[in-house]
Amino acid sequence: MAASDPLLERRRVASPPPTDPQTRAEALSVAARALRAAEHVCVLSGAGVSAESGIPTFRDALTGLWAKYKPQELATPDAFAAHPIRVWQWYAARRSMVRSAQPNPAHQALVTLASRVAHCTLVTQNVDDLHERAGSRDVISLHGSLMRARCSAGCPGTMVPTEDQAAEPPKCVTCGALMRPDVVWFGEPMPMAQFEAARNAAVACDVFLSVGTSNVVEPAASLPWISATHGATVIVVNPNMDGQRRGPSILPIEGPAGVMLPRLIAEAFAGRRARRHESNAPPIREQAAPASAAAQLPIDPPAPILSSDQPSE
Repeated sequence: MAASDPLLERRRVASPPPTDPQTRAEALSVAARALRAAEHVCVLSGAGVSAESGIPTFRDALTGLWAKYKPQELATPDAFAAHPIRVWQWYAARRSMVRSAQPNPAHQALVTLASRVAHCTLVTQNVDDLHERAGSRDVISLHGSLMRARCSAGCPGTMVPTEDQAAEPPKCVTCGALMRPDVVWFGEPMPMAQFEAARNAAVACDVFLSVGTSNVVEPAASLPWISATHGATVIVVNPNMDGQRRGPSILPIEGPAGVMLPRLIAEAFAGRRARRHESNAPPIREQAAPASAAAQLPIDPPAPILSSDQPSE
């Protein structure tokens, strides 16, 4: 008999039984057991997490001075080339909104999760800095950062715009070209280094946790299902499950991330001490049991790549 693969054996321990949970409470319990057994957890966060801190998603209508525009008319290279001051001022308004927002309990729960497992990879589609402000480290930002600017002509390096620079884009100190928001706009490719790092984590992890994303914007939308085909348990936390895939290794937990994530992490790691220092996360009090065996889920062919600085989640 051929020797078993230790990685697959470990993933079977961290995965749910092949029967679908019938209630949210049951899904929470099974997901908690999978998390507690996992060595490597990969997290993908979407715009729904930031929305719970009051940051509008790209599906929300623009308000105030920006109500006559669509986000797609402001978040493209062509829009910046044609109207750089308009685009820059819109992003300055968004930066101001983010600076006034605060991390919510979902952000804090992910800090706790990272301190409880041996390896946690946090991938985000969001362009704010709320994960970092909550205390998360080494965040893989697929769509860049709203809080930085870079040279529109491609010079290396970034800067952090100040409030005094909100009226018009500053110029690159190297070449004199206008600085632009350091985000991925509609029609631009995602930085491949970041996506490859995210994909590698999705392949290697025991549990993939999708939070606050509808998983429809490619290529990030493929990450949970890539993970499932490699034997991981996929936990989906979202206010609704419209468009989400179903399968024996997918656990849907319907509800706000700021409510469901703290409950899930508390149940998973009650009584377990932090493996490393955490400064912002709350204590864990509840108790949970070990997890059981897995099944793999077939993956559909990848969808076309659709990039934006804040996907339509």
